[in-house]
Amino acid sequence: MPAKGKHRRPKSRSLGRGIVAAGTGGAALVLPLIGANAASAAPTETLQASAAAKPAAAPKTYVIAAGDSLSAIAKEHSLSGGWKKLYQDNRSVLGDNPRLIHPGIKLTLGKKAAEKADASRASAERADRSERTTAVKPAAAKKSYTNDLDGWIKESLDIMAERGIPGTYEGIHRNIMRESAGNPLAINNWDINAQNGVPSKGLLQVIKPTFDAYHVPGTSTDSFDPVANITAACNYAADRYGSIDNVNGPY
Repeated sequence: MPAKGKHRRPKSRSLGRGIVAAGTGGAALVLPLIGANAASAAPTETLQASAAAKPAAAPKTYVIAAGDSLSAIAKEHSLSGGWKKLYQDNRSVLGDNPRLIHPGIKLTLGKKAAEKADASRASAERADRSERTTAVKPAAAKKSYTNDLDGWIKESLDIMAERGIPGTYEGIHRNIMRESAGNPLAINNWDINAQNGVPSKGLLQVIKPTFDAYHVPGTSTDSFDPVANITAACNYAADRYGSIDNVNGPY
């Protein structure tokens, strides 16, 4: 049964503009009629966007007047931390005695709180940027070398650079060609070292005692290994001659 009475909700009407004639004696005023929904509230998204775009309120200021005290000012403005916090935030203008304040001094109310909030936002933004940068930063590809004389020399030079061992591509290549003609498995079985049981081996013809004494950590312990042989020989040459570049004959 339909509800009756003066509190019954009227049926909603469609929106639009109409014309209402208001009688005023002999004349009539023609007024535009605006539907109720035309004055409806702004969409939620618009309000949220406006709130998000609204900048943070700047700290308030207060000019000290005759008869003021920090406690009264803090109480009047409902400052968190009371007069002590107010004094701490404005000590640079108040001086060392919080009980001695002078009319005309401008105080900042809530200064530190605003600065802390700004710092927190800045820190969060930096962290967010850092996280995004870290997420998109590609992993560094491991450097590769060719398995030939050129690659062995280049890998050796990189290891030497890390260890502070001097030497150049030309100096290493020149000595290798003289000592082994580029054969990493070359071995001298006829000289005095061979007669003493420690034949020279590898690209730069290094005897075992010298290889062991000048072995570069991180490289193979096999003296026939091209990179281990080159780096150990260059380490020895640096100690004795200043650099493998200074070696121009048997060493």
